[in-house]
Amino acid sequence: MILKPVLDAQDEALFSKVAVDLYQNHPYWIQPLDKDIRSVFDKKKNAIANKTNFSRWILMNNDHQLIGRIAAFINPKTKLKNNEYPVGGIGFFECIDNQEAANLLFDTAKKWLLQKGVEAMEGPINFGDRDKWWGLLTQGFDEEPNYLANYNYPYYKTLFEKYGFQCYFNQFTFKRDIYEPLPDNYVASVQKVLKNTDYKFEHIRKKNLDRYIDEFRIIYNKAWAKHLGVSPMKTRQARAIIHSLKPVLDEKVAWFAYYKDQPIAFFISVPEVNQVFKHVHGKLNLWGKLIFLKHKLFKTNHKLLGIIFGVIPEFDGKGITHAITYVAQQMMQQKTNYKMIEMHGIGDFNPAMIKLVAKLGETKKSKIHTTYRYLFDRTKPFHRMPLKSKKNE
Repeated sequence: MILKPVLDAQDEALFSKVAVDLYQNHPYWIQPLDKDIRSVFDKKKNAIANKTNFSRWILMNNDHQLIGRIAAFINPKTKLKNNEYPVGGIGFFECIDNQEAANLLFDTAKKWLLQKGVEAMEGPINFGDRDKWWGLLTQGFDEEPNYLANYNYPYYKTLFEKYGFQCYFNQFTFKRDIYEPLPDNYVASVQKVLKNTDYKFEHIRKKNLDRYIDEFRIIYNKAWAKHLGVSPMKTRQARAIIHSLKPVLDEKVAWFAYYKDQPIAFFISVPEVNQVFKHVHGKLNLWGKLIFLKHKLFKTNHKLLGIIFGVIPEFDGKGITHAITYVAQQMMQQKTNYKMIEMHGIGDFNPAMIKLVAKLGETKKSKIHTTYRYLFDRTKPFHRMPLKSKKNE
């Protein structure tokens, strides 16, 4: 086998091609946009990326056929956050069904991380925030992947676990019919909140997009930044996220909640753009953009993706989560092209959120993404991510 580091644009193209070769003609895999993969390792697009804190490799057989790839990286914001030891990451792993090939890729990443002073590796994860490319698909192989979510063959689980990776946490994707009525007791609990004039719920308006930047950042940092492995968000990051939504945003399915005009919660959904991007085969060039615009114009996408939910701690247990999901669903039902919503990335360390989903009624757990961790010192005890203690609604 031939292992080659990614050193130039030609190697980077081969890095993307590994996945194309492995999944060609696969009935469920949707090719990620090339630009989305490249941007992760572009210091102009990813503020934490520099020449010293990541490396990538491609693997070929002796006939120079592409058979695997891997990236290793260190996020300086999170490598020591809530960890007993410095933790690095691996991601963008692809491999044929061959343990020897997988071990070579894992060993290469491990050696590089050891040289950087890291004592464990987590993967497959993103070189950046947890909202994309996070976790190995371990359930839901007969479902199409959502935008910026990993899809892989079932045998990847064996490749990881035989090497010695252990489950650090799971993230669930829940699927729900938009027209499925909410349970009566759920609706009843919402009415008290909606009758209180101190509370206000409103959907995003594109013309006021800049207004939501600080509101989003404030809520996110209070609701999420204390979670393990999640770094506080700066204004620049919040601006990039909010403005990145603009091309696909449907105003009436992205909601904020306020108490006495102060932002306290958000529930942001977007049209699930992979349902369109699957027609462009990874290339958002002029032709790809025309295809995208055609599908957007004719509203061929029938699925929404709940991308992020947050409520600041002071309002946990006050019915806000119930109320914002209720008003959002009421509006979703008026948008007649949408039939279903998937809520992605709900961690098993967050029992309160799982309980909230259960209260919604008929909801199916459609996918599981597993984040693995591998301790370099094999004598150290392994601990899963601790549960998030939270007041239940």
